Amino acid sequence: MAKLFRTRFYVAIGLMLFVLLFGVLGYRVICDYSWVDAMYMTIITVTTVGFSEVQPMDTEGKLFTVVLIISSVFIFAFAISVITEYILSRNSMQLLKKKKVKNTIGKLSNHVIVCGYGRNGMQAAARLKAYKRSFVVVERNKEIIEKFEEEILFVEGDANEDEVLIEAGIDRAQYLIATLPDDASNLFVVLSARQINKDLFIVSRASLVTSQKKLQLAGADQVIMPDKIGGDHMASLVVMPDLITFMDKLSIEGEHTTNLEEVAIEDFADQVDCNSLRDLDLRRKTGCTIIGYIAPDGEYIINPEADMKLQPKSKVIVLGRPEQIKKLNKMFHIE
Repeated sequence: MAKLFRTRFYVAIGLMLFVLLFGVLGYRVICDYSWVDAMYMTIITVTTVGFSEVQPMDTEGKLFTVVLIISSVFIFAFAISVITEYILSRNSMQLLKKKKVKNTIGKLSNHVIVCGYGRNGMQAAARLKAYKRSFVVVERNKEIIEKFEEEILFVEGDANEDEVLIEAGIDRAQYLIATLPDDASNLFVVLSARQINKDLFIVSRASLVTSQKKLQLAGADQVIMPDKIGGDHMASLVVMPDLITFMDKLSIEGEHTTNLEEVAIEDFADQVDCNSLRDLDLRRKTGCTIIGYIAPDGEYIINPEADMKLQPKSKVIVLGRPEQIKKLNKMFHIE
């Protein structure tokens, strides 16, 4: 529908320009007017202003003027109706689109809010999309929103304003990712978000080392410095190239490329007797290997022993090829 309106709009504009060009050339050739006089006569004729001619016309000039008036009346009437319809329909469609987005966001819970759709925001959104996580992007640049609104849920506005965060459903959200370009803006976002939702897990971007502690004090659970990570990664490729390249091959991006999976013990508890890692026996059943254990208090244990006792609300980190991870998810009905 939008494409049809746009096509008719361009046709209407084209017809109006054609009438003006037709009139200028006609007066120039038939009546031998100068370019300025020909343009003047065309404008006062098609707009039916009714000023007098710049100079007396012969029969051919008068007949041409009659044809120009009749054709311009119909074409301009058509063009004005199409342009008016296009503007009204565009506004209506924008309102309907905003209402639809608002209703969709209103139904979300335990979702992710991404503040800023710059370079880091786009990367975060792409990863969340690959993992099929529900998320909303807060962005104030209207051009960016119009470019990506067909594939991303956007809330237009400044992420520093509480009303905008509330519109994004921050009271029902589980995570917030602050990726604004400057640290001061991210600091305000973290402060506002933490004030509204005490249970929110907040990840913030930082450019300066001095900002890291301030963001943590403001309420950020994790602070990421992209420039530092990039520099460390490049240096590691020089010092340990094969190890880093191998680590880069480990993907957690999508259904067909995942090599790592985080699984809650509760996903196994209803199906197997899992007092220890040995009881799970994932290596034999699925080919996957448990390389990490996360205790309920958040302690991380790398390469845990097989006899390690499993506690409620703990998690295991599993390594495997994509087909092995898929087999694991299917066997234990893990979404």
